[in-house]
Amino acid sequence: MHRPTLPRLDAPLTQPFALALLLALLATAVPVRAADLQLSLTDQQGRPVQDAVVYVTHIDGQVPASTAQDVVVDQIDETFVPHVRATTVGSRVSFPNSDHIRHHVYSFSDTRTFELPLYIGIPAEPVVFDKPGVVTLGCNIHDHMLGYILVLDTPWFTEIADGSGVITGLPEATLAVEIWHPRLEAGEPLRYSLPAAAGTALQLEAQLQLRPERKLRRAPRRGSSQY
Repeated sequence: MHRPTLPRLDAPLTQPFALALLLALLATAVPVRAADLQLSLTDQQGRPVQDAVVYVTHIDGQVPASTAQDVVVDQIDETFVPHVRATTVGSRVSFPNSDHIRHHVYSFSDTRTFELPLYIGIPAEPVVFDKPGVVTLGCNIHDHMLGYILVLDTPWFTEIADGSGVITGLPEATLAVEIWHPRLEAGEPLRYSLPAAAGTALQLEAQLQLRPERKLRRAPRRGSSQY
């Protein structure tokens, strides 16, 4: 039976074999370079910001590819939870109603218009968000209920809680970064450009000028009504 002859370790390597071996060694010896973006956001009074979203729009001038997700926006104590949710284009969003009263969720936003008529529990089908933009949520029964979904065409984002957040594993590249908040005084996202950095923690500190929060009063409960 014929056995293939392997090159001796002390024998000179042919050029194709040497090149293949070199590429294999480089692939295993050189780690993938990545950086984390540490975020610190305050408002004009120096208080930690809630409900902001920070995201990378371009990497070296190119829009990064994203994938659809399955996410949840709950309804608890007549409030959308979370108040702000970020997700990607094509994502399926479920709106369970964890209250013991019925809600009627809707949006008239250009990004996605939909209605979920009065219900308790979990709707039969999630809502698909097929283009980027801001979606404002409301309830036809409870005017004080207000929420937001920011639909993004990038996989690199984070929701800010207590003024801080992190976007991990970013590639070594020049990054275009935006900060969005539903009450930004400017009415549009804040934009930044961060230089390339590898294997280190990038830091971005920003002060946001926010409009006062508008809170609608809840209607008084009507005995045992389910609304």
